[in-house]
Amino acid sequence: MQPDDKKPFMGHLEELRSRLVVCAIAVGVSFFVTYFFSERLFRILVAPLIKVMPAGEKLVYTGLPEMFMVYIKVALIAAVLLAAPVIFYEMWMFVAPGLYQKEKRFMLPFVISSTLLFVGGSLFGYLIVFPFGFQFFMGFSNDFVRALPSVGQYFSFSVKLLFAFGIVFELPVVIFFLTKMGVVTPEFLAKKRKYAILIAFVVAAILTPPDVMTQFMMAVPLIVLYEVGVLVSRMARKKVKG
Repeated sequence: MQPDDKKPFMGHLEELRSRLVVCAIAVGVSFFVTYFFSERLFRILVAPLIKVMPAGEKLVYTGLPEMFMVYIKVALIAAVLLAAPVIFYEMWMFVAPGLYQKEKRFMLPFVISSTLLFVGGSLFGYLIVFPFGFQFFMGFSNDFVRALPSVGQYFSFSVKLLFAFGIVFELPVVIFFLTKMGVVTPEFLAKKRKYAILIAFVVAAILTPPDVMTQFMMAVPLIVLYEVGVLVSRMARKKVKG
């Protein structure tokens, strides 16, 4: 069965708007839940930094509304993570009309795998990378230089890293669908492995702080995910042949 007939451009925009509205509603509903736990969530978020700070040291905020806004942002980020299955589902439904009927059955695996990989990537950044990265930056403190991290700066920095790891962990899903679309093949991916390794380190250098350890800790998972993607690509091609 062929993909659905092409819609007019305005029809696609209208559908995109409706999908975005559903995502916004899902995030909004989740926000009402996460906001009540915003302080607890922020304590969890700053735990890796607190562990490497000198005893008795605390984060500071330099503007009166800064702490309140950070709580709002923490709750919003948590709401996005909570609503991730809905967001990925709406993404799938937006592109589904352009898929063949046999490809549409991958909706549930796509939503589940995308959600788990995104959350898993964020957890990897939080549990593995944060302790090493913050230890490195706090190491510059000495008897005449003292680190005074603010809650706003820490939030922006940490959220960027969490989302960076969440996004790069989606690589196997991306490779799977590129294979289904005929854009890449397992042989092509295997042949370009050395370039993929180079790109992994470049991406890590761009997305992570300028310390070698943190960059290495993003590049290595990226390389492993690429190899997983090669296996996924083989599986996807077998299903196409079948």
